[in-house]
This record gives sequence, C-alpha cells and structure tokens, in this order.
Amino acid sequence: MQARAVRKYIPGSPRKIRRVVNVVRGKSVAEAINVLNYLPQAATRPVELAIRSAMHNLTDQNRSERLDDEDVFVKEIRVDQGPSLKRIRPMSRGRAHPIRKRMSHITVIVQSEKA
Repeated sequence: MQARAVRKYIPGSPRKIRRVVNVVRGKSVAEAINVLNYLPQAATRPVELAIRSAMHNLTDQNRSERLDDEDVFVKEIRVDQGPSLKRIRPMSRGRAHPIRKRMSHITVIVQSEKA
C-alpha cells in the first residue's frame, strides 16, 4: 500500500528544500517528523506538511486497516522547481538588477511495510 501527496508553489528555492528532504528520505514517518522538528531550516514546515498529507491519504485509502506511523516509511520524496517570480532591484547609476523569487513543488510517496 502506498499513497502520494504533492504540495505545489512552495516559496523557497529547490536547492534549500532539498537539503531538508535528503535528511528524511527512507525514514519512517514518525522518525521523519521527529527529525524535522529539530532542524533549523525554514523549509522543514512545508516538508512536514507534505509528509503528514501523504500519511493521511494512506489512512483514507485503507480505512479498514490500522496503520501506525512507525509502520509507514517515506519511499520517495523529491523537490522539483516551480515557476519563478521575476522582480527588478534598482541599483546605482540608473541600472536594474534582476531578482528571481523561486518556488518549489514537493512530491512525497509513503508506503506501508505490510505490503
């Protein structure tokens, strides 16, 4: 049994979010959430929400079975680049420098150890 959750248009560059995602890949859901609570990065909140959403999707798909957080692990988690907001920063001597405010898409697949 496996379930998937996708969070789109997360503000933050994919490079920064991948640092957090690489820590929790392959861990159980309970252990992943516990580890995310102690990481200092701001990207831990959207990653945690994506993992919890995938876990809830799995429990909704299998209402007849009792699933525990320790029995479910993060099978696959990836961060893809979303669209960038393009802004202009005024500089000296009438120049303008571009600023790209990047966004990310997080995809999480969790799987039960029973299947």
